[in-house]
Amino acid sequence: MIALLQRVNHAGVTVSGNTIARIDRGILAFIGYEKGDTREMSHKMFDRILRYRIFSDENDKMNLSVSDIGGRVLLVSQFTLAAETSRGNRPGFDPAMPPDEAREM
Repeated sequence: MIALLQRVNHAGVTVSGNTIARIDRGILAFIGYEKGDTREMSHKMFDRILRYRIFSDENDKMNLSVSDIGGRVLLVSQFTLAAETSRGNRPGFDPAMPPDEAREM
């Protein structure tokens, strides 16, 4: 499993002109599930995301988690994070979890 995190003041997901999810201050997390990932691994990753101290405190030090600031997390499935890019110019997506399995996660 691969997670790409971005601190945001606001973020949203729009599909065909319809906003299906949006948050204010928090973390936008792109999640790439790979073959062999389990629910237990997923839960551990999400717990870590909630605990990462990536928000500034009153001294402008990154000491606060998204939970500490009362922020939200927007999770977006992104299979391209699991791309195999070691050879050539065309990425391979064989390491990615099949879509039906990823939906269940």
